[in-house]
Amino acid sequence: MNAETYIYVGTYTEPILFGTGNILEGKGQGIYRYRLDRTTGVLEAAGVTTGVVNPSYLAFNPTRRFLYAVNELKTWQDRPTGTVSAFAVDAASGALTFLNRQMTHGTDPCHVEVAGDGRHIFVANFMSGSVCVLPVKADGRLAPASDFIQHQGASIDPNRQRGPHAHSVIFAPGERFAFVPDLGLDKLAAYVVDPLRGKLERHERPWFKATPGAGPRHLAFRPDGRYAYLINELASTLTALAYDGVNGTFRELQTVPTLPADFAAASTCADVHVSPCGGFVYASNRGHDSIVVYRIARDSGLLSLLGHVATQGKTPRNFALDPAGDFLLAANQDSDTIVSFRIKDGALEATGQVTTVPTPVCIRFWSAV
Repeated sequence: MNAETYIYVGTYTEPILFGTGNILEGKGQGIYRYRLDRTTGVLEAAGVTTGVVNPSYLAFNPTRRFLYAVNELKTWQDRPTGTVSAFAVDAASGALTFLNRQMTHGTDPCHVEVAGDGRHIFVANFMSGSVCVLPVKADGRLAPASDFIQHQGASIDPNRQRGPHAHSVIFAPGERFAFVPDLGLDKLAAYVVDPLRGKLERHERPWFKATPGAGPRHLAFRPDGRYAYLINELASTLTALAYDGVNGTFRELQTVPTLPADFAAASTCADVHVSPCGGFVYASNRGHDSIVVYRIARDSGLLSLLGHVATQGKTPRNFALDPAGDFLLAANQDSDTIVSFRIKDGALEATGQVTTVPTPVCIRFWSAV
């Protein structure tokens, strides 16, 4: 790991109406940049890129030369769409230079993923329930969409599932297949990736069906690709799935709670990540305000509870795992903090370092390749 590790933080900069009906007052100024002290876990301010509206989710391209940020909006230039902004990353300082932006053709884009060859980005539009693919030019700029897919349908929750709500686009290892957890449909949509044309083709088995009312949100694969873990926002559960990489299909193995048995207040899940070693899975609870840690059995992929750790703030939205496996950084959206934890044998130990960041949403690690 490069000695100089930077942390990028996407924030809300404007008020935003969530699917819950709540309005969050965005306090951020744009995309924040910090240096991580790998000895102490301290985040040292290194700059902020302003003039970016609601850059709530971030993704680097494989060379780390470009950064893409969704602009989580319901309208842009009087059209019902959000956008994605492209930035060049300075290899020495990590500073960002704006390149361009493109429409996502759907409202409230909330997640962006970059293909392994860096030639396309894939965006989930939450509020309108759609997926957009945008080609990437050689200089990192975005071209107009090469594909767009609108989900259809509903599920059983009358408040949160009256229509589709695509929440993320996740590539399986090898990137032959892409999967879209749709909170509104209680389905994990499956697509075959056409990397040359920038298309998502219909899979012969187009859905994995989650439990009605579960509200699937994000998916994380174990590094070996044998298992994946689906976080269910509404049910506060985590589902272990066996993955067939030849056919691009899942088989449910186990569903476990993300909350302690004695917790009865309101809470919803947000993010999920598997440790670089593949031995642990972490998920965030908003309401209980914690990270739950499960150990992953090597041969079966089954989960056993390791414990819950308070994030020392309110509404842990996204969190990030250090690629080196040393730290977990939790973004407490509603208390304006990022809290750093050291990872030891899968368990989380607070470093005592708390960084003030206004309405932090997404955290990304970066070091020069």
